[in-house]
Amino acid sequence: MRVRLLLAATLLGASAVQGFAQTPATPPPPATPMTEAAAPAKPPEPPKPNDYGSADTWLCRPGRIDACTNTSLSATIVSEDGSVRAEPFKAAANPPVDCFYVYPTVSTQTTPNSDMRPTAAEQSVVTAQFARFGSACRLFAPMYRQVTLSALRTAMTGKPNPGDPQLAYNDVRDAWKHYLAHDNNGRGVILIGHSQGTRHLTQLIREEIENHPAQARIIAAYLLGGQVTVAQGADAGGSFASMPLCRSAAQTGCVVAYNSFREESPPPADSRYGRAAVGQMTACVSPAALVNGGTELDAYLPSVNAFTGIGSGAPDWAGQGTKIATPFVRLPGLIHGQCVTSNGDAYLSIRLEPGKGPRTKTIPGDILIGKTVLKSWGLHLIDVNLTEGDLIALAGRQSQAWLAKR
Repeated sequence: MRVRLLLAATLLGASAVQGFAQTPATPPPPATPMTEAAAPAKPPEPPKPNDYGSADTWLCRPGRIDACTNTSLSATIVSEDGSVRAEPFKAAANPPVDCFYVYPTVSTQTTPNSDMRPTAAEQSVVTAQFARFGSACRLFAPMYRQVTLSALRTAMTGKPNPGDPQLAYNDVRDAWKHYLAHDNNGRGVILIGHSQGTRHLTQLIREEIENHPAQARIIAAYLLGGQVTVAQGADAGGSFASMPLCRSAAQTGCVVAYNSFREESPPPADSRYGRAAVGQMTACVSPAALVNGGTELDAYLPSVNAFTGIGSGAPDWAGQGTKIATPFVRLPGLIHGQCVTSNGDAYLSIRLEPGKGPRTKTIPGDILIGKTVLKSWGLHLIDVNLTEGDLIALAGRQSQAWLAKR
């Protein structure tokens, strides 16, 4: 079973917008002779900065009912023999650290950049990717005027992309600065992004965090489904000058990054992810290896119809027609992942070990046009879900390591 493109497009984004800033603008029409009555047209006013002191510019903030707290986050654990049991979710009562999240390309608005009105798309992806981190940290998720799916589809047809990635980045930067000035109060913070969100957080780290006082506050950065690079054979020197890849669960101030592909379908030559410039390589760090030293992934996959797009086409998880009522499903022992290198670049290779029981032998996550799998995207739709449990466990361990150094 696989997720269809038009339904699952809520999580597409980063690499298709990587080159937006380099795309030449459409040239203006030729000037016309002016008459005495004519006056030069006024240039359009630049968009005004958002006021991140206003509550409605945030999807998630601590101490209120919002996109991170207004829905169930429970899971159903499905064993190999098809038996199921419920797993309730409990947020931390007073977490000592913060998480700051920038969501991927989800806006279904028809304009090149979204406005600041939250819709079901933004709320759904926060539920799918971020809200469960509430068991480890206080949750901050700003709205931003992102480049939309409509603009992305235009770019995918070969036309100039009409979206403005700088506008989107400026919003993320402004939200971060407001958080630092008014909410951080010296607390440690984990940065979390996916796809377009990873792109903006990567730029934020380069311009506002590395070699700035804020760097001391960074517990870690989880930058998934993007184009984070390092120098060949090194843990830094690509996207970041000094922030290295994480190599231990006790290490702080470091980066976890990966792009996921099925083992039997590695990144093709035209891959949107997992390819870097000469002298560099894409980064890959498996959080499962840092947490438990193994390859089994603690995935929290969206169940049938739980979130916009992702749940469509989900398999019979228990293999017996058992209805899954929770928004998440866990499949212990089924999904494994490890970083592998191909043609000088690294990616997270996903292998399934289904066993002999009735439980599903496959997982959704591919993007299709008709019946054709777009292999260049890999398992981009579920990058975060594949290791969500591992990431949350890692967040807890790295937070404790950071606090111990204070």
